[in-house]
Amino acid sequence: MATTPLASIDWNAKLRHFLQTVAFCLTIAGLHYAFRPERTFAPGLVYSLSIGITTWALIDFGSHLFPSARQSGWPSGLWGKLLPVAGIASGYVIGTSIADTWFGWSTWANATQQHLLLSGFVSAVIGAIVTYYFYSKGKAAYLEQKISEANRLAAEARLKLLETQLEPHMLFNTLANLRVLIGADPARAQAMLDHIIAYLRSTLSASRSSSQSLEREFDRLRDYLELMTVRMGPRLRYTLDLPPDLAQCAVPSLLLQPLVENSIQHGLEPKVEGGTLTVRARRNADTLTLEVCDTGMGFDPTDPAFTHPPSADHGFGVQQVRERLDAAFGSRATITFIASRAEGTRATLCFPLTP
Repeated sequence: MATTPLASIDWNAKLRHFLQTVAFCLTIAGLHYAFRPERTFAPGLVYSLSIGITTWALIDFGSHLFPSARQSGWPSGLWGKLLPVAGIASGYVIGTSIADTWFGWSTWANATQQHLLLSGFVSAVIGAIVTYYFYSKGKAAYLEQKISEANRLAAEARLKLLETQLEPHMLFNTLANLRVLIGADPARAQAMLDHIIAYLRSTLSASRSSSQSLEREFDRLRDYLELMTVRMGPRLRYTLDLPPDLAQCAVPSLLLQPLVENSIQHGLEPKVEGGTLTVRARRNADTLTLEVCDTGMGFDPTDPAFTHPPSADHGFGVQQVRERLDAAFGSRATITFIASRAEGTRATLCFPLTP
């Protein structure tokens, strides 16, 4: 029979259980005195505390003798039914003996059979109620832990799904551009192929985890933007602004790339003279702020021709980033998207800073 190591026991929970047991015992002693005021309060209090604490200790600590109790807090199967019965019976006998020793008399020798049966019955009923109370709380805590774990795994799976949606999206576009360049400009195609290899190498490393450092995220963006520079030439100018003190901050993988893709595909590329793309990071207390800005086409929400532009808030890039932030940070993260035909677009992400 495997046992739970002492180091893994939640001693704070044990202290709470002990104090709750003492409170139950005080209540029982008070009720006993209220119905039998002709008797002194002290004996009832000592017997209640002795029996109650002993019963609790036998059951609560005894549950750790069974390996099935490590996760749920309670043994399964037959042992789960025998433990409270044995604990209540043993607690009554041992607790009564302790109180007898305290007062210097013997309940077993002096009490009537009727008194022993009644006392044992009351102890059994109260012990069963208290045991069920602790069992219910332990079961609820176990289920909450499982729900939290399931939510965490679901969030991780969701992030992985988003990654599989993003990777082909970028890769197919790049390969399509490479195919065109092979026939039109072999030298530029060779340079583009070199950048593809560098990008895929960094992507493979990043795809093995749901998060990575901000420095590696910016490195991936640099590889991608070099690919786009081969295609767009001087029409694309970019700036990556990452302060050294934020380089090792953890962020969800592929967080910024869909926004950068949107800026190029729907903002800078359609513009004849091109423009500038800026990606910057900054810290505000315990919040990390990331911005992706471009001087591209933008759009005017009041213009009927731009009612549903591809780069609007419901577009692929912003939608995917919003889902990734929600999966990683929930309501603690925000994303704002501002666009105008005169100034281009700006996406701002804010979420808790993770070292």
